[in-house]
Amino acid sequence: MRSLYRTYEPRLLRDVAMVCLADGVIGASFGAITVAGGLPAWLPVVMSLVVFAGAAQFSAVGVLLAGGSPLAAAATGLLLNTRTVPFSLALTDSLGSGRAARMLGAHLITDETAAFALAEDDPARRRATFRLSGLTLFITWNLGVLAGSLVGTALGDPGALGLDAAYPAVLLALTLPALRDPRTRRAALTGAALALAATPFLPPGLPVLLALAGVLTAGRPS
Repeated sequence: MRSLYRTYEPRLLRDVAMVCLADGVIGASFGAITVAGGLPAWLPVVMSLVVFAGAAQFSAVGVLLAGGSPLAAAATGLLLNTRTVPFSLALTDSLGSGRAARMLGAHLITDETAAFALAEDDPARRRATFRLSGLTLFITWNLGVLAGSLVGTALGDPGALGLDAAYPAVLLALTLPALRDPRTRRAALTGAALALAATPFLPPGLPVLLALAGVLTAGRPS
């Protein structure tokens, strides 16, 4: 324990623990609602191990539960997760050496791990912080999803418990901090308007993809 505190500041350990707790709760809700919505219990578990991207997973499963095709669900999640590309470029020196280590490191990149690592100026501390936050978040998220999936089989009708509103509520909560930026807010509102207008005419999942056109209204950074 003493060596752990020498490597990582108590403040960092506390912050990572708090984020792990929040991610574990969200992961449990993801697993429970996915299974309660009628999808197989293995799906959220495997998706979390392979994808490990909360917002993208919520979006993809939301498309499936709305009746969209697996292709539309995968495209929605993939496009949403392209936001991690700049993080990958910024964290190149933190991913490790060797192909296997870099692939594992790339898999652990999330908004949270990038924020923790990029807050460190020293390259060695940045690598250590990335490993700590990445591995602990990965373990916590997947344990939460597994627990939620097991619970979800006993929930019955999600609509009767009000869980059918959980996906939009979680996605809204994930989106709200980014809407403080005027450019992001303009793009989001335009995309939402496009999706709402297209919903009566397009199959489930496609209006969400059409909403990405709202990015064109964001303009260039000043």
